Amino acid sequence: MAHHQDEIRTAYDGVVELYASLFADRLETQPFSRAMIGTFAELVRATGNLRAADVGCGPGHLTAMLHELGLDVFGLDLAPGMVDHAQRAHPALRFQEARMESLPIEDGALGGVLAHYSMIHTPPGELPELLAEQVRVLAPDGLLLVSFFGTDGQEPVRFDHKVAPAYSWPVDRLAELLGAAGLDPFARLLHDPASDRGFLDAHLLARRS
Repeated sequence: MAHHQDEIRTAYDGVVELYASLFADRLETQPFSRAMIGTFAELVRATGNLRAADVGCGPGHLTAMLHELGLDVFGLDLAPGMVDHAQRAHPALRFQEARMESLPIEDGALGGVLAHYSMIHTPPGELPELLAEQVRVLAPDGLLLVSFFGTDGQEPVRFDHKVAPAYSWPVDRLAELLGAAGLDPFARLLHDPASDRGFLDAHLLARRS
């Protein structure tokens, strides 16, 4: 996994400013994603544990959104350039460089984890390890919102993402992986993409068992 992660880090470090400019609207043009993130934040608040991590935070726009929605949130990202940009853009919030398979968070500490298209570059065989790590840091009844590219097929599909190779997933298959990791998927949202990539935009909301 280390070699793969190093390639992803280098790829995203090379597009920090462009990537940040493309997502500066903070989902203002993506009502479905915005609604799921709002629902996630509301349910995390209801647990009484407001600590949350934006895993794969990129330029920090969703970390800031979750903060505005009342969560005690911090951002983690593999790419140091993204972390630096996020800290400069949102100086009042906390950001840290981290690998998704080894999160710098104590066991059972968080009420919520947001993984917004941050696992799309993970080869299918490595995804269970990342999900297990996210379950590790969640408190009982803590929530995970994972967003990804969905496909109608039976198997994950590798495709050429603009930054690095990525994978789309059958929603049922990814829900099964969440269940195997110790999560209870209880809500999903699928919608046509805003681009011509051809995959569905998919969101799964799950609770730690």
